[in-house]
Amino acid sequence: MADDYSNNIRIGDKEYQFYNIDKFMMDNGKKVQELPYSIRILLELTLRRSDKYSEMKQFLPNYLDWDQKHEHDIPYKPERVILQDFTGVPALVDLAAMREEYEAQGEDPNEINPDVPVHLVIDHSVQVDMAGNEDAFEYNIAQEFKRNKERYLFLKWAQESFDNLSVIPPDTGIIHQVNLEYLSAVIRQSDDAVPVLFPDTLVGTDSHTTMINALGVLGWGVGGIEAEASMLGQESYFPMPQVVGVRLTGKLPVTATATDLALTLTHLLREFNVVGKFVEFYGPGLKDLPLANRATISNMAPEYGATCGFFPIDQQTIDYLRLTDRTKEQIEIVETYARENSLMYQEDEDNQRKYSEYVELDLNEVESSVAGPKRPQDLVKLSQLSQQFRKYDELENCGVSIEEKEFQLRPGALGIAAITSCTNTSNPEILITAGLLAKKAVENGLKVPEYVKTSFAPGSRVVTEYLVTAKLQKYLDNLGFNIVGYGCTTCIGNSGKLKDGVQDVIEKTSYPIAAIESGNRNFEGRVNPLIKDTYLASPPLVVAYALAGTLDIDLSKDAIGYNKMNKPVYLTDLWPTSKEVSEAIHKYVKPKLFSNNYSNIFKQNASWNALPSTKSINYKWDKKSTYLASPPLFENNEKKLTDLRVLAKLGDSITTDHISPAGFIGQRTPAGKYLLAHEVNPKDFNSYGSRRGNHEVMIRGTLANIRLQNQLTPDKQGGFTKDWLTGEETTIYEAAMNYRTQKIGSIILAGKDYGMGSSRDWAAKGVQLLGVKVVIAESFERIHRSNLVMMGVLPLQYLPGEDAQSLKLDGTESFSITLDRKYAHVIAKSTNKITKFDVISRFDAPIDIKYYQANGILPYVLEKKISGN
Repeated sequence: MADDYSNNIRIGDKEYQFYNIDKFMMDNGKKVQELPYSIRILLELTLRRSDKYSEMKQFLPNYLDWDQKHEHDIPYKPERVILQDFTGVPALVDLAAMREEYEAQGEDPNEINPDVPVHLVIDHSVQVDMAGNEDAFEYNIAQEFKRNKERYLFLKWAQESFDNLSVIPPDTGIIHQVNLEYLSAVIRQSDDAVPVLFPDTLVGTDSHTTMINALGVLGWGVGGIEAEASMLGQESYFPMPQVVGVRLTGKLPVTATATDLALTLTHLLREFNVVGKFVEFYGPGLKDLPLANRATISNMAPEYGATCGFFPIDQQTIDYLRLTDRTKEQIEIVETYARENSLMYQEDEDNQRKYSEYVELDLNEVESSVAGPKRPQDLVKLSQLSQQFRKYDELENCGVSIEEKEFQLRPGALGIAAITSCTNTSNPEILITAGLLAKKAVENGLKVPEYVKTSFAPGSRVVTEYLVTAKLQKYLDNLGFNIVGYGCTTCIGNSGKLKDGVQDVIEKTSYPIAAIESGNRNFEGRVNPLIKDTYLASPPLVVAYALAGTLDIDLSKDAIGYNKMNKPVYLTDLWPTSKEVSEAIHKYVKPKLFSNNYSNIFKQNASWNALPSTKSINYKWDKKSTYLASPPLFENNEKKLTDLRVLAKLGDSITTDHISPAGFIGQRTPAGKYLLAHEVNPKDFNSYGSRRGNHEVMIRGTLANIRLQNQLTPDKQGGFTKDWLTGEETTIYEAAMNYRTQKIGSIILAGKDYGMGSSRDWAAKGVQLLGVKVVIAESFERIHRSNLVMMGVLPLQYLPGEDAQSLKLDGTESFSITLDRKYAHVIAKSTNKITKFDVISRFDAPIDIKYYQANGILPYVLEKKISGN
């Protein structure tokens, strides 16, 4: 019985309760020391909820032999949800639409509120319109508010009108860093008379929510739809995870950064195949691995394919809580509870702990490296980078004119060099290194070539404080790395236009120039549609390559430039010593920086505070708005799986960037034509991300990425297809609307890793609203498969060894599908043949079939709420 495991504990002068996972395991003849720490957290959650909900008790036995129970489901109900504004706006739009539908059903709309604490951090809207000067920050904020005022007014309404929702204003910090430095308590407590202590758990609408795993907090990214379910109190279920134990030994060399380690692990773990699995780090290498370095590694879990990259609570966790100026009481709760409930890491138990699989990495062997040109797992040593550009040797130079100077560019020349916020700017060691490197570069008289667009977007204002106090920001400014905003910027495609002179030439010629950024994603066309090759690197290497002006260089031996005496300057001349870095951190990165910043976070943005706020039960939609509209998510879509036509036939590694609308909106695109028809000036088109609250714009941008290759139109790249009703090539949107008019459903055929990348809910919402009923792929990325089910789209997977090619499917066929629980039976008819084959129904949890049958999770939750079940 779960209620047998509630124990009392005194911390300081206060009495608490907790649920004893050690006692539960012992009572069932097992040892808690054999469980991975991430599984212990899931066990605690199930044990605690079983005390309140008896139906949860059936899942407890699964933990006793967890590594033999991967076919068995376990419940997960996170304690809180975090949203960023690109995905958060549509989530709140959906909640507003639910209130309306709930009221239309005769119910009280005030009952529709988040069931758990929800924080929305506005960090995805700022764009790098201006860069490389001291006016950039203020200019970009002004442009941000000009573009996004309507969305921001809606978010202010939501904060006033929904219970349990807090909105972190724009230009104060990025979601992951705010979560790490401020929002997470590590150990939470209930509001009972005798509070119950329990581990912090969460989901977030950004795939890099995994950054919080560095703090010993279990959480991962989900689509906006799944987040809405958690917000509304809906339990999710998933199979007992496999846990890959990654044993770290040794210590990082002084020449290697946390970024180098993260890129090395991304390459290693992608090759090992940890897709859909938990990754948990352990071993003697942990004790010298600061939490900021762990955060860089955990952040990139989506890049190595894992659900999470988890570090258990240990002394580094406690030290970080002190560094970020958490209260003494909270630190004592974390330390005492973690020790008492077997959640504090014990290295001497490493041999007892059992993992599903094992990987080992000697930190001493990590080298300086970058990753690219279009996948984060493709590791490249510095000495090998220039070889990546030999494929362009036949190309002639590209002439550009910048500020009355003429440049002859070669492939590899940098159009963009960006220190971005997500992966690295929570790491003082890396940023201090970048600042010291910039200082030495300036002292040597080095400059960044005028054709390179440089930018710096910290993850929180704390970063600015310590760089300014250390007198290092001025050197970054001198090189053009002025602060452009506190948000995702370049990493999500908000890089703005290239330098004047470069933009026009590259638009006309499509000449292959490159980008270097300290982010985590470099899919083709992501950072900027005009950039061909993008490489990921640490902030100091971003600065170094910017100085060189090109990636076609071997920084291990080639000179970056020449000093005032015309002597060559090498990377080794600029790289600071470990002593210089540690002294600067010790002197300038202080706990009070964190507490002073976050005590004022809701008041830091005057533009936000000046916006008027309103409160009402239902939102007053403006029918003329091209930003916000009530979505048609509660229509009764027919589950007709006959005579489906192929909307797109796609290859491997189709990302959510390919599927979901992202980046800028072109005038000739269906979305651009829609905005023009609604009298929106092209200069005010803004980005798809800013218009995620309007389904009319978003469905027109679904499957419209300029790099998408639909095999039905092999002669064209972008959002094109063949309309099988007319026989003509047209846009995917226009073909889909034609099928819908004729009441014909559509289907997508795809290869391996369909839906990899960010947890973009519109990658599922968009295809559903286009009329796609089914996706058949060789494999799915975890988050996107879940999102498809929760939008009522059927995910089917070819049997092992089969694919569209082996089955000789060319996309001309019409498909009819008969569904059962584990398999589906497909009949594909074309003019000349009939092909019959079976596929796997990817309903990975029992709840999935209910979501699918209800036409999605929102209608399901609404029906459940109305019926009182």
